[in-house]
Amino acid sequence: MGEERFADKGLNRTIMNLTYADQTHPWFAVQTRTRYENFAAKQLAGRGYEVFLPFYQCKRRWSDRMQEFEMPLFPGYLFCRFNLLDRLPILTTPGVIQIVGIGKTPIPVDAEEVIALQTAEGVLLNFKGRSRLVLSVSLLQRSVAVEVDGEWVTPIPQQTGRTVPLSSFVLSS
Repeated sequence: MGEERFADKGLNRTIMNLTYADQTHPWFAVQTRTRYENFAAKQLAGRGYEVFLPFYQCKRRWSDRMQEFEMPLFPGYLFCRFNLLDRLPILTTPGVIQIVGIGKTPIPVDAEEVIALQTAEGVLLNFKGRSRLVLSVSLLQRSVAVEVDGEWVTPIPQQTGRTVPLSSFVLSS
């Protein structure tokens, strides 16, 4: 299996950025009820928070047709930027279960991981003749592999202080 670092511009993502959101606050992973990710994201955005909910396109076959859906990349989770000391409005939002952390202590998601998700930067794996982009969030202990067209991949420069498997690549449009 080949492994390369690249970014994919083809994934859909929802970023709701309103005036309340402050770039100085860290991103947190918020666990939601099953299939309530979009509802909770809209509720949080309505309260003025910056919300990030990455999606991927999924095709489902019905007996009489094919239908395309947008599904959350990390089912049951969304990302929200807020002040940790003012977390009660987040926890009382309909659809929200908890803020992800250790025990009852919320832990922010690494900023580099959120940026990698926003730019769809990950590890490119070649498996059985198909290219897959692997995106990871260590706090959630989850990785997802999304199938991409290998022709979309071009090199990106390696950044210092950041470990990159083999070589770096970016997806060209």
